[in-house]
Amino acid sequence: MKRQAALSLPRQPKDPFYGFFQEETATHVPTKDLLQFNNARRWLKSIGWHSRNDYYLYQQALESKSGPEVVLNDQRFIMLSSYDYLGLIGHPAIENAAIEAVQRFGTGTGGVRLLTGTNELHRELEANIADFKGTEAAITFTSGYMANIAAITGLMNSQGLIFLDEYIHRSIIDACELAKTPYKKYRHNDTEDLERLLREAPPNRRKLIITEGIFSMDGDRCPLPEIVRLKNLYEAFLLVDEAHAFGYVGPSGRGTDEYFGIDPEEVDIWTGSLSKTIPSNGGFIAGKQQVIYYLQHGAAPFFFSSALCPAAAASINEALNVIRRESERIQHLEQNTNYLLRGLQKLGYNTGQTDSPIIPVIIGEDMNTHRLTRELFAHGIIATAVVFPAVPLRESRLRVCVTAGHRKALMDEILTVFAKLAPDYV
Repeated sequence: MKRQAALSLPRQPKDPFYGFFQEETATHVPTKDLLQFNNARRWLKSIGWHSRNDYYLYQQALESKSGPEVVLNDQRFIMLSSYDYLGLIGHPAIENAAIEAVQRFGTGTGGVRLLTGTNELHRELEANIADFKGTEAAITFTSGYMANIAAITGLMNSQGLIFLDEYIHRSIIDACELAKTPYKKYRHNDTEDLERLLREAPPNRRKLIITEGIFSMDGDRCPLPEIVRLKNLYEAFLLVDEAHAFGYVGPSGRGTDEYFGIDPEEVDIWTGSLSKTIPSNGGFIAGKQQVIYYLQHGAAPFFFSSALCPAAAASINEALNVIRRESERIQHLEQNTNYLLRGLQKLGYNTGQTDSPIIPVIIGEDMNTHRLTRELFAHGIIATAVVFPAVPLRESRLRVCVTAGHRKALMDEILTVFAKLAPDYV
């Protein structure tokens, strides 16, 4: 990294804090204050410094629909960190389904799912998810985060033992803590390390292995065939989080099992998000019918949290239908991924081991990553910086996400800017 002076760049970001952090005193926490603890002080100090020095680019309120191009501060930007992998945000059929759902069922359900909050849309949606995923049944929640909480707290307890990939999503960790289930982490995608832990585990403990289909920070795939083998060998159960795989992985988008040619019933529990490839809100658990019926009564988020609103349920349902009808989007996404990934690699950027539309541009130090994000913003490109503790120290990165909606002209524009900045970051 060559330049260390403060940046003075065009295209100023919005201040999501309305000037609160412009004075250094905003980060001072009085004695006996609610925020008088280390984590709060650290965050306030960091937010304040980044805000005053024009590096805080999170929480930028868009003035348009998300998509390959967005509007911010009345200016056009290229969006390079959206989870809208198949470019379905704004699809007319999906929007119309949501509008019709509001007109028929209203804006809310009036209750939790177990009591009075279930309507016909929920039933139709869960049958559609199960059919798409190839399982006997499915159950939906208001987010993928809540789906993971529901699955683990509903199925595990302090007598079990959970084995996690070290890069697993935070929602899984939180769920293990809530379930009071001891857990051990194995090295990322290292099945030999996983087998060592399974071999050393007490034979009388219920064992659950948890991995992700596509990992959210690195974009690589789990070695599902080998994990399934170990699960069977050591009589464990297996949960796979498909948050970043559901809808586009595999020839028809059904997920990691389809990609590897594995029967979906080889995995005991599938979870996933409905706010990424699927352009809505929500999460799901898919598996055997008996398990799903139990979770309707044994998973707290199903009966203590609100039901999916009608617009969300209808838009998810129609999005699955669109994916079936417009499968060419999956091939287009693969072409775009290869084009942008190879382009960044030719420029010398470190893109890790990605094998998906999630392309980590690994810079290393947090400050350098924030500077690159700010310079890209100045050139009209929004690319999210991911730093410690979301990733390990000295592995800070941009999380670039390709979508089927990125035209070649847009990707060439992106690569031109990355080429211009490469001497300072490669």
